[in-house]
Parts: sequence; C-alpha cells; structure tokens
Amino acid sequence: MSLTYTALGAAGEVTGSQHLLEHRSFRILLDCGLFQGGPSAHADNRRLDCRPRDLDAVVLSHAHADHCGRLPMLVREGFDGEIYCTPATARIAGVMLRDSAHIQEEDAAFCHKRFGPDHPGARPLYTEEDARRAIKLFQPIGYNEPTRLNPNLKLTFREAGHILGSAITELSIGKVPNATRLVFTGDLGRRGMPLLKDPARLPGCDVLISECTYGDKIHTPPGDIANELLRILTRASVDGGRVVIPAFSLGRTQQIVYYLNELAELGVLPEMPVYVDSPLATRLTEVYRDRQDLMDEEAHQMLKIDDDLFDFRGLLYTTSRQDSVAINEVGPPFVVISASGMCDAGRVRHHLARALPNENDCVALIGYQGRGTTGRAIAEKREWVEIFDRRVPIRCHVEQFGGLSAHAGADDLKWWFEAMANEGGIGECFLVHGEPEVAESFAGLIRDCCDEDPVTPERGEVFQL
Repeated sequence: MSLTYTALGAAGEVTGSQHLLEHRSFRILLDCGLFQGGPSAHADNRRLDCRPRDLDAVVLSHAHADHCGRLPMLVREGFDGEIYCTPATARIAGVMLRDSAHIQEEDAAFCHKRFGPDHPGARPLYTEEDARRAIKLFQPIGYNEPTRLNPNLKLTFREAGHILGSAITELSIGKVPNATRLVFTGDLGRRGMPLLKDPARLPGCDVLISECTYGDKIHTPPGDIANELLRILTRASVDGGRVVIPAFSLGRTQQIVYYLNELAELGVLPEMPVYVDSPLATRLTEVYRDRQDLMDEEAHQMLKIDDDLFDFRGLLYTTSRQDSVAINEVGPPFVVISASGMCDAGRVRHHLARALPNENDCVALIGYQGRGTTGRAIAEKREWVEIFDRRVPIRCHVEQFGGLSAHAGADDLKWWFEAMANEGGIGECFLVHGEPEVAESFAGLIRDCCDEDPVTPERGEVFQL
C-alpha cells in the first residue's frame, strides 16, 4: 500500500502541529497549528508548506492554537474541503479563531499606523472573514462514531483527555483485511485530572504519530495541585502580595478555577479577590458549562452539591479593558488569572510588569514555557525580562509546578503506550510535539513497546510507510 507521511510542523519542536498524509490521490492534513515562541515563529507562520488547493480533508485533533491556529490561512489559500473534528472542538475552535483573527487585525492596524505598511507586522495572518469561512467547513463527528471519508479511508475519534473535545484520531487506510491502521494522538491528557475523562486506550496500530511534550518528566500528582495553590495563596494573603497566574484561556484557566472552587467549597480559600482577566477565557468557560456531559465522574459528583463548578464567592470575570485596569487599583492581596500562558501576549503582560519587581508578589507558572518566550525567561529566574520595550527585574517569588499540565507526563505516556503494545503492538512510531532531547529520552523509555525504533522526524522530512 502506498502511504506517505510528511512532517510539516511540531517536528523537533513543540508547536505548529501539522502532518500530511497521502494515500493514492487522497491528501489529508492532520492539524494546521500556529508556531509559538522563538525567533522564527513569525516567519514560519506566514508560510504554508503544503498546497491547500490539493488537500481533500483536514482532521483537527483539538482547538488549541498550536493545532488549529492556521486553518483560516489554509482556507484563504484555496482549501475548500471538510474539517473533521468533535462537536465540542468545532464550537471551541470557532471561538478561538474569531478571537485570534480580531487580535491580529488590531495588531496589524497598530503596526501599519506606527511603522508603515512595509513593517512585517502590518499584515495579519488572516482576517475575521477568513476565520468565518474556515468555521463553516467544520464537520463535527462524535467520539466512537466511525465515519468513512472515502471508500479506502475510515476515521474514528477517541477521547484524548487533553481539553474539552480533544480527540485521538484513528484512521483505517485501504481495504479490509489489509488496511493500515494509523493513530495520531494529537495531545494526550493525563489520568486522574479534574473535569475530563482519562485518555482512551487503543488496540495496536501499524503507524503511530505521538506527542511527547513531557516525555522526560513526571508531573506532580493531581491530588497535590489544590494544596500547592492553597500554599501559594496563603503566603500571598499573609504577605499582602498579588499572585499572577499566566494561563491559556482554553483548558488551563478552567482547571485552575475548578480547583479554587473546590477550596472555596471546603471553606479554606483565603479571603481575597480572584480575577479571571480574559474575555476569551470567560467565553470558553461558558462552553465548559454547556458540555458537562463530557466531564468525568468526579465532576459529576461535584455537580450534585455545587451547580456551578466555575464560580464561587470572590471570583470575578472581567470583560472590558477598564475592568482589567481596575484590578490593580484595588491593591493586593489578590489573584489574577490571565492569558497568555507563555507570557508573550495579552493582558497578563500588564500584571507581570507590576508583579515581577515586587518581592511580596508571586508569579505561578503552571505549564510548558516554550524556548524564547517570556515565560521561559521567568521560569529560569533570569535577572530581568523585556515587557513593553523595557527591562523589568525579576524579584518576586516564582513558582513552577507541572501538576496542572494538560499533557501526559512520562508515566502517563508509558501507560498508554504499554496498553497499545499489549493489545496489538505498535509498528512504526514517530515522536512529534516535543523538543529533540525530550523525544530522545522518551524514545528510550518506550522502545520495547514498538516493533521498530521510534523516529523523531525533522520538519519537512518525508516517510514512505
């Protein structure tokens, strides 16, 4: 059987997920995400390494920007096929893409006015109209519903447990009984995390394209996260400091609010305001409220005693710019949860500029911080970082814990790989969505699960499967 795989993104790096599969004359793209962080991200995002007009379909694993963020570009450049995803992903990605386009148009207008039309930032990657056209192509498919894309290609989504609506993609390629079974993990979640179900374990496959973002790390057990948050907030309450939690609007913010709500229900949350300073996070939280059917048993038990998992006394969701500015006029102690998660954009930069120089304040980093990002510099506790074209010294407490990561750690990944290997085996394995040294470390951990040594593709590398 002729099947070609080309790694177009998230190859030897964590962001920019994009993988091209070609079977006979049928071309299918797995994800089309933004590159984030690092000096080349801007240029990389302006270049599509596939021919959009030649694509027959796109399969979207979930709605994070590094997996869906360039779909409007694909449509603008001529793609007019269907974009397959789960119903929750269709709804969330719609919110994400419209918001992204709006921000890009605003930023481009600012650059055009201040620096002129020739400035690299004076042209948005895509417009709100491009985003709307992409959203119209979404074709929702529920979990565990086999769907035939053509006579030789069948698609099935399984629970990935990463964010609401996230899916593992199963593709059966060719005629049964000689069909090739290819599995693309997208981003795998963790076992025992709040809100979401655990990742589905699958029988073996011939080809596996797997993430390995945290393939060399063991996360803090989920049961310790609430206590860690309580410790940080208690110290801020005593010191009279602010706690700034940079968090992605999708997934991470909802997890934090869930844990804080749990502490509030137990009556141990310190008396201080908690602000969710992100209009996007506020809109996305509404989707979480509407799709409680996708949540895990723990969340359903909690709903028996609390009808809103994302609200408690002292919690305020800001919407306007004026509301955001007013937070710092109140004065600490308080907690502010704001995007972006890697500290390079959004309202969180204003809060960081105030918190970083203050010894009584705290910045709590709760997820992966990409190379070249402000978040990575803070995590490494450098002397200063640059925010709004000025150097800001780092004197505050810096807390890091991976317990809230939505990505499977090494133990969860190994558990998932071993289950697949025991049920039917893993043929060829490609490790993506991870930094090279992490992929190398994880490859050694799961080598015995695979028929062949795992491969870490480089961007643009082509494989005949």
